[in-house]
Amino acid sequence: MAQNLFVKCKECGTIIERKKYAENNDVCNVCDSYGTLDYKKRLAMVIDHDTFEETNIHTGFYNPIDFPGYLEKHEKIKSKTGLTEAIVTGKACINEQKVMIGIMDTRYMMGSMGIIVGEKVTRLFEDAKELKYPVIIFTASGGARMQEGIFSLMQMAKTAAAVSSFGESGGLYISVLTNPTTGGVSASFAFLGDIIVAEPGALIGFAGKRVIEQTINEVLPPNFQTSEYLFEHGYIDMIVERKTLKDTLGQILKIHSQEENQIFQ
Repeated sequence: MAQNLFVKCKECGTIIERKKYAENNDVCNVCDSYGTLDYKKRLAMVIDHDTFEETNIHTGFYNPIDFPGYLEKHEKIKSKTGLTEAIVTGKACINEQKVMIGIMDTRYMMGSMGIIVGEKVTRLFEDAKELKYPVIIFTASGGARMQEGIFSLMQMAKTAAAVSSFGESGGLYISVLTNPTTGGVSASFAFLGDIIVAEPGALIGFAGKRVIEQTINEVLPPNFQTSEYLFEHGYIDMIVERKTLKDTLGQILKIHSQEENQIFQ
């Protein structure tokens, strides 16, 4: 099998022509399972063409607790993917509606949150507050970054405070939960959105299912920590397929913009 011509669905094992897979937004046309999107594919899927302007670009590196092998891992990922951190932020338009956008990319240390991710998320909300733009963040993360110890956990409070300040100013924050959204990210800014959207079948939670079962000595439902389970129990507002995600976000942004205009008239 030519590696560049075909892709194998991780869920059902179907071999799919890579071009058709990409045209279907990396969704299997047999079992409808969702593949992982990098930030460039995500941008191409949801924003208007050629409207993205990256902000708070960071190319440095911090190792606050001198964790062994951390720098080497960073350099290896950077060389392979071009990424210098787990989130890319910027300005863009979605169906002609201006927005500040953040997209997490699991190719960089499983989208884990450390000092730089926390700072970029915080600045995203600060910039949006100044510009009076709504914020959309696509979360995809394994949680806090263990290589930064307590400093990574501090980012939970920092980002939550940034969201709170932005909300008090009247800003709209839409959180889009993708697979996976777990740990310190799910316990901070991911679940603080005014509107919380999720992709179908996404793994969303804090601790792992096995850890919870061992702690409470109970067997959890098969669909526990999926977007469908969370929607049924009122933790998220809607589940939206990729093919309609841009239009759905555009409609929400348009409604919010109209409401703002009515308030200030």
